[in-house]
Amino acid sequence: MTQILTFACGRNDRTDAIFTGEAKPEGATLSALNLPPPEIFPRALKRAEFDVTELSASSYVVQLSRGVSEYVALPVFLSRHFRFDAVYVRSDRGIEKPSDLKGKIIGTPEFQMTAGLWIRGIMQEKFGLDHRDVEYVTGGLNVAGRKERIKIEPGPGQKIRPAGDSVTLNELLVKGEIDAVIAPEPPLGFRDGSAPIRRLFPDTKAAEQDYFKASGIFPIMHLVAVRRALVEASPDLPKRLYDAFVQSRDLGYRKLDQMANAATHPLMLPWLGVELTETKSALGKDFWPYGVEANHPTLEALCRYSHDQSLAARHVAVNELFAETLLDT
Repeated sequence: MTQILTFACGRNDRTDAIFTGEAKPEGATLSALNLPPPEIFPRALKRAEFDVTELSASSYVVQLSRGVSEYVALPVFLSRHFRFDAVYVRSDRGIEKPSDLKGKIIGTPEFQMTAGLWIRGIMQEKFGLDHRDVEYVTGGLNVAGRKERIKIEPGPGQKIRPAGDSVTLNELLVKGEIDAVIAPEPPLGFRDGSAPIRRLFPDTKAAEQDYFKASGIFPIMHLVAVRRALVEASPDLPKRLYDAFVQSRDLGYRKLDQMANAATHPLMLPWLGVELTETKSALGKDFWPYGVEANHPTLEALCRYSHDQSLAARHVAVNELFAETLLDT
C-alpha cells in the first residue's frame, strides 16, 4: 500500500520534479504543498503540521540542541546562499567594512534566522566583527509585527531587543535610528532610494567567490526534514525520500543545462550560459551538493556558529543532524 505524505516547500528547480511526479520515493507519494518558507517554518516548528517539510537549518539546530525537535533531517539542502548581499548599511555612518559595525545597531527580522546566523559567523571569523559588539533589533523588515518563530534568550554579552509591533526595520533604518540591516530581502528604503542606504559589500559576487575559495563553504539555509515518528515506524523512509530528492535535483541540473545551451533562450537572461559555466568553474560541476560528506565543513560551521551565538543550547555534532541511515551519503 502506497504511503501518502504531506510535503511543504517552496517550489523551485530542485523540487520541481517532486511536484510533477517525475521523481518520487519508492512506496510513498508526496502530496506537495507549494508554500513560502515564512509560512512553513512556524507551522512546522510549533505544531509539526507536515510529514515532510522544508525547514530553517538554524531553527532545526536550535530545537535539536534542546531535545524538542519533532523532525529528523535529511542531507537535502533546498536553499543555499552566501548572504554577503544581505547586509545593508547607512552610507552616512562611515561604515566601509564589517569591523566598522562595532558598536552599531543592526536590525534583523529574527536573530535565529539562518541568513543572520551565517553572516554574523562569517563577519566574526573572516572580518573580526564579534557579534557581541553589536546591538540587534528584531522585527518585520518591510511589514511590522514579525516575531521569533521559536523563543530565544540573549546569551552572555549579547544585546538583542524587539523593535515592537508597530514599526518596521526599514522605517528605523530610513529614520537613522539603526545603522544597518541584515535581511534576506532588501529594505524598501534601499529599493526606492528614499534614504542613503547601500550594501556593505558593493561587489557581492566577488566577495562571495573569495570567501568560497578560502573556506570551501557554500552556506546552507534550508534543509528537508521528516517527522520523527514516521522514521521510527519506517527506518528505511529517510533513504527512500533522499533518493527521490537527489533524482529531483539531478533533473533540475539537466534542465538547467538544456536551457543554458538552447538555440533560443527560454529565459530572459542573455548570459545564462556564461553564468552557468562560471558557477561550475567556481563551485564545481556538482555545485549544489546533497549528502553529509560533501557538506561536512559547511555543516560543522553551521553548528559551531549556532552554539557560539548562544542559539543552540549545546554544540550539536554533524552526525546528530540526520537520520542514521543517511550518515554515509
